[in-house]
Amino acid sequence: MDELLSATHPRMFSLQKIVEISYYNMGRIRLQWSRIWEVIGDHFNKVGCNPNEDVAIFAVDSLRQLSMKFLEKGELANFRFQKDFLRPFEHIMKRNRSPTIRDMVVRCIAQMVNSQAANIRSGWKNIFSVFHLAASDQDESIVELAFQTTGHIVTIVFEKHFPATIDSFQDAVKCLSEFACNAAFPDTSMEAIRLIRHCAKYVSDRPQAFKEYTSDDMNVAPEDRVWVRGWFPILFELSCIINRCKLDVRTRGLTVMFEIMKTYGHTYEKHWWQDLFRIVFRIFDNMKLPEQQTEKAEWMTTTCNHALYAICDVFTQYLEVLSDVLLDDIFAQLYWCVQQDNEQLARSGTNCLENVVILNGEKFTLEIWDKTCNCMLDIFKTTIPHALLTWRPAGGEIGPVSPTDVREKQMDTLSQKSVDIHDCVQPRSSDGRPIQPSMGSTVSEEMSKNRPTAKFPEQKLFAALLIKCVVQLELIQTIDNIVFFPATSKKEDAENLAAAQRDAVDFDVHVDTQDQGMYRFLTSQQLFKLLDCLLESHRFAKAFNSNNEQRTALWKAGFKGKSKPNLLKQETSSLACGLRILFRMYMDESRISAWEEVQRRLLNVCSEALSYFLTLTSESHREAWTNLLLLFLTKVLKISDERVSVCCEAYLKSSSLLSHPSCIFLLFLPSQLFSKLAPSLGCTHF
Repeated sequence: MDELLSATHPRMFSLQKIVEISYYNMGRIRLQWSRIWEVIGDHFNKVGCNPNEDVAIFAVDSLRQLSMKFLEKGELANFRFQKDFLRPFEHIMKRNRSPTIRDMVVRCIAQMVNSQAANIRSGWKNIFSVFHLAASDQDESIVELAFQTTGHIVTIVFEKHFPATIDSFQDAVKCLSEFACNAAFPDTSMEAIRLIRHCAKYVSDRPQAFKEYTSDDMNVAPEDRVWVRGWFPILFELSCIINRCKLDVRTRGLTVMFEIMKTYGHTYEKHWWQDLFRIVFRIFDNMKLPEQQTEKAEWMTTTCNHALYAICDVFTQYLEVLSDVLLDDIFAQLYWCVQQDNEQLARSGTNCLENVVILNGEKFTLEIWDKTCNCMLDIFKTTIPHALLTWRPAGGEIGPVSPTDVREKQMDTLSQKSVDIHDCVQPRSSDGRPIQPSMGSTVSEEMSKNRPTAKFPEQKLFAALLIKCVVQLELIQTIDNIVFFPATSKKEDAENLAAAQRDAVDFDVHVDTQDQGMYRFLTSQQLFKLLDCLLESHRFAKAFNSNNEQRTALWKAGFKGKSKPNLLKQETSSLACGLRILFRMYMDESRISAWEEVQRRLLNVCSEALSYFLTLTSESHREAWTNLLLLFLTKVLKISDERVSVCCEAYLKSSSLLSHPSCIFLLFLPSQLFSKLAPSLGCTHF
């Protein structure tokens, strides 16, 4: 060391002699040699990091020659001499920042792999450690050579010598993960993820090799070793890529992670899935999300969104195994999604709930259906935008009312100039199913474009309220699709309208997909629970639409663009879905025990709805109720005369038919329908 201290003319005579001594003593028994190398190896650690590049180059080259000689001897099972011998390469790579020396270390290791792969055993750990350090380098030549050699090991050496490399399998996967996370080389990142996917094939094809390998796994049950040493490292490192990388790389990592689950999940034990989803749900962990608002929004809209749909796909594929271990977590995650201030993620939460139930509902137990209904109930309750009715501008006063406002208020609660809050909602496909998320503009973005007058605190509040409105409408559609199957209600409305236009009131509206929905799997109590949610949503929308003063205040504050906001779609769609459920139950012979409760609810809902409709004076508002009225009249027409008579008798007992405004609807019925209903009503004075 004293000889090497000179900054200008270091002498390397003693260093050369140490190399020769090492070479000639290499034939000693391993126990003696390891004690010798403990001293000499530490000397190479220091010399390899010498600030004089010539000294360091000589040291690394000497190490290379010695290592090649040492590796030729091979290594017996359960020995770790190679690992000790190659450790100076790790030390130098970690401590020496000289690009020349780092490049040389990588080239030395690459040469060992290419010429001595068959003899390497415990040394693989050092090799992957060196390449792991090279993977985060910014020097392209270093990264490229290290990655090429790693790829050669994974694709060629693993194939030929897998039992000898199995001890370092986790290190190989971790090394590939580090290559994937180097943002400076995106092509290398993508190829590294592909190689991780390739590693999954080794685990699938050679499970016995993992079970038989016992080195550090004496405390792990043989049947779990393939998980602990094989599957878990692969899936864990992919999750690290997702959490560390930029959008394109993490999206690829996410896709590959779920591809592996879908392809090989049939071999997983139930408790393995629990470990796995603890990793997966970290994607949604608020504490791990980016701090900056724009990055957080991008993360939620892309990665969280993608992961949510993928989790639901995996759950559907392995329902029998996962229903016990994952369902509660999935419902909790869906609930979390709709609570976020991100419209796309909130909408995806309800869409995924719909997909899970429609695809798996036939296999649900009564307990799972209870959990499903409770999840929808919780989402409904927490997303009703109550602040729409209670918000007041700063100062607490709603400002002076202009003569124009007075005239508008006298004219109607809803004018043609008002704009539905849901008008910018991303439409569903023709069959009523949710469209996969896109990067298009959202309701919140549309609103921000049209709201130059709103202050920042109000912007944040209004954006959150809009998202709640979106979730409410999505959830109404979700319940309709779950109970009756997607597009069924839409087809029914179209056929009702067609029949009415032909004045074919006796036309039997028939929808082929009617029995594909989950109606038949839901108990009456569960349907009543969903019905209560729908009616609460309907009444809230009705209250908001009737409150012209509040809508005017919101409009003036810059909420939802250039016209007064309304919740017309929510008002009509929630009631329509509720009526469909009630009429279906009332005509279902298998639910005869619930008919009395259904009849009571049906009379109350219809009476309340018709009374409200008759107070409307706006033509546009009344037109929005066209499908609702057609639905009501068509459903009433299908009820037998005997049941109608019972209904009317019950109604007469609860109120005075002639004094109640809802009876007026009879005067507007087509003559053919009225003539059919009148005898059942027993009201000849009409």
